[in-house]
Amino acid sequence: MTITESPASNEARPSGCLCLLRTVALIVVGVIAALIVVAYVIPVPPLDGTVPAASLADEDSRFMDVNDVLVHFKLTGEGEPPVILLHGFAASTFTWRDVMPPLSEERLVVAYDRPAFGLTERPDPREIDGPNPYSREAQAALVVGLMDAMEIDEAILVGHSAGGAIALDAALAYPDRVVGLVLVDAAVYTQGGLPAFLQPLLRTAPFRRIGPLVGRSFKQLGRNLAEQSWEDPAKLTPEILEGYTRSLEVDGWDRALWELVLVTTPQDLPDRLDEVTMPVLVITGDNDQVVPTEDSVRLADELPNAELAVIAQAGHVPHEEQPKAFLEALQGFLAEVE
Repeated sequence: MTITESPASNEARPSGCLCLLRTVALIVVGVIAALIVVAYVIPVPPLDGTVPAASLADEDSRFMDVNDVLVHFKLTGEGEPPVILLHGFAASTFTWRDVMPPLSEERLVVAYDRPAFGLTERPDPREIDGPNPYSREAQAALVVGLMDAMEIDEAILVGHSAGGAIALDAALAYPDRVVGLVLVDAAVYTQGGLPAFLQPLLRTAPFRRIGPLVGRSFKQLGRNLAEQSWEDPAKLTPEILEGYTRSLEVDGWDRALWELVLVTTPQDLPDRLDEVTMPVLVITGDNDQVVPTEDSVRLADELPNAELAVIAQAGHVPHEEQPKAFLEALQGFLAEVE
């Protein structure tokens, strides 16, 4: 018996898989549309109680235009090679308050506020012609731009936490300008940032509109992070907490923090450690709950020319909790690099 198909059976019919994909796509589009509508509806009240950065400056504060960003920095001492201090996430030059004066007895020391933090300018990246100042590449270039402005040919970079990742970026991008690295509880293996698939959505106008609300939530989160960073949170005095939160009084701090989040992406640094040939000192607290101590031990092991210093009775900020032990390890390394 010969069976012939009817004309209707020859019509193209979508497969079950294709139908499912179309359904999922429609759901995703619907969710995105709903989110955009909500983003336009949510009220964003003005940020009250903030002031221009210059009004919060210390007596030794300085400001300099570097790569189209007005950078707040502090500079003290004389001698070579100079040391440049890069703070971590949500910190500022304040974090180096106990170690900067002793370091400057034998060399030039520079500490500066990274974009989005401290008293450094917080530009809107949509209003400048150059690279996004909050991106990793621009932050690495800012280190060298600062050196150029100060006529520093070579320097030792000391980077803490996220500042350690930026110091590594700078060393990889400008190896002829960095003669040594000190990575303090450096966030190298910790993958920060937003999922790549979310970033295009969050950069749209409605989400940029409500982004500052996300940044403002950091006020309480920042205190929690400070407590988590110290091995003994009882040592966090009101004066120290005030030093940490001073940058939350600067105009536009909430929007700048959101802009930083938008361009923070997972790092490729673990795959490039074999390219870092200059001397490196890895420092960690023995009880770091933010960047696990084991990560720093691994980092020292995987870098070609590194040594490790573990500071006892310290968490994520050994330079603040145990400045004497921190300085002993750092100054020993600096003497070797000279």
